[in-house]
Amino acid sequence: MTGTMKAVRLHEHGGPEVLRLDEVPVPEVGPGEVRVRVRAVGLNPPDWYLREGMTKIPPELRPRLDLPLIPGTDVSGVVEEVGEGAGWAVGDEVFGMLRFPSPGGSAYAEQVVAPATDLARKPAGVDHVQAAGAPMAGLTAWQFLIALGHEVAPPFQPRPHHPVPLGSGTTVLVNGAAGGVGHFAVQLARWRGARVVAVASGSHGEFLRGLGADVVVDYTRERAEDLVDEVDLVLDAVGGEATGRFLPLVRRGGALFPVFPGPYDVAEAARREVTVSATQVRASGAQLAELGALLGSGEVRVGVDSVFPLADAAAAHARAERGHIRGKIVLVVD
Repeated sequence: MTGTMKAVRLHEHGGPEVLRLDEVPVPEVGPGEVRVRVRAVGLNPPDWYLREGMTKIPPELRPRLDLPLIPGTDVSGVVEEVGEGAGWAVGDEVFGMLRFPSPGGSAYAEQVVAPATDLARKPAGVDHVQAAGAPMAGLTAWQFLIALGHEVAPPFQPRPHHPVPLGSGTTVLVNGAAGGVGHFAVQLARWRGARVVAVASGSHGEFLRGLGADVVVDYTRERAEDLVDEVDLVLDAVGGEATGRFLPLVRRGGALFPVFPGPYDVAEAARREVTVSATQVRASGAQLAELGALLGSGEVRVGVDSVFPLADAAAAHARAERGHIRGKIVLVVD
């Protein structure tokens, strides 16, 4: 297909102001791909890491970034063209996380070419805004808690990651519970029958209880370490430098899963037989279809923090930088 479309691109790295709305060629479809008319785009932390130039990743591990580029991975929309062997039909409503962890998702656009296997059918009764908020955050929670579905080599996974069985006799603590990954993790753990302790700002308490959290710890007023112990699993959706503080909460033989790995007392973890591991989310249309069934049934829902037009992507990134997000930020495409 020939023609042009609007897309948000990076011409240089920096703050939200570097996001620019451009007129660009409509992408061409190859074998095993489909072209999707984008209705909504979900924002995720890798979007602003990419915008900043991936400065948090050691230089030797950074992928090559050829500017200008279109950021974004999470879309919901309608199939408009089908490549050879793609298995979808024109008019299908789909959603997906595209090509991640490659930086080539190109989702901040009116149209996008997607690998057919990265897509799932959008559930009936779930609108495009909600569907666009689900892929990366939902798949991250799924692959940490339910089924990995892929292998990840070092340095991202220095030891094998395996989800642990969850049920009525288990307790899961989710740190960063009101955010994108966190609010899905609360619901998936609850779906599996676990007792859920959610750590977040107290302003999110009603939201998290509505998602099924049994206990909400307001980190602005109290410490989870002082209130909870003998937890079977901690999913730390914040992770990083402070993740080790959760180790004493975990029962012998339990697990600590930081979404962003950070330092912890390796000897103490070994002494208490606590598994500490992480993984890197990968695109999976098959797993997204399983999550989509839960979205369609209402068992899991997408919390939407705020919605911006595609042209206001810079304002959406600025909102993300202010923090205290409840669920997901989404761009809508006219």
